[in-house]
Amino acid sequence: MTISVGSKLPDAKLLQMGANGPEAVDLGSKLRGRNVVIFGLPGAYTGTCTTSHVPSFMRVIDKLMAKGVDEVICLSVNDPFVMKAWGDSTGGAAAGISFLADGDAGFTKAVGMDFTVPAIGFHDRSKRYALQAVDGVVKVLHAEENAGQCDISGGEAMLAAI
Repeated sequence: MTISVGSKLPDAKLLQMGANGPEAVDLGSKLRGRNVVIFGLPGAYTGTCTTSHVPSFMRVIDKLMAKGVDEVICLSVNDPFVMKAWGDSTGGAAAGISFLADGDAGFTKAVGMDFTVPAIGFHDRSKRYALQAVDGVVKVLHAEENAGQCDISGGEAMLAAI
């Protein structure tokens, strides 16, 4: 299934770092009755993800919240240890972005946003996209054609669309 506007996001088990280590996050519960922005990207510490995508949401998170967004989630096919460290090192976590790991790419594959480029070590990674889901239903979807670009999937574009 490739998601589109109007799609119900599938239930998924993601991971985040908690006080005692990795903790499971039930995405369905997290989305239920809430207005959430999720932006997916190829990988923590990678070029465009670090220099463009996360900072774009850091710049607009307050404005998104002012428009009724309850949470902004950065999602990547990485482990929760890497996502925590990356959220801390970028300042994204301090800005209020939640960094969730899709360790087995289960969610990414379920929504049809996976890709593989063995030559650079990317296996079952996430395409670059941003979406707004209200009560788990996609209201806005911005998917990049090229994973190295962050134009339509950036924070400013999402802010303009909401």
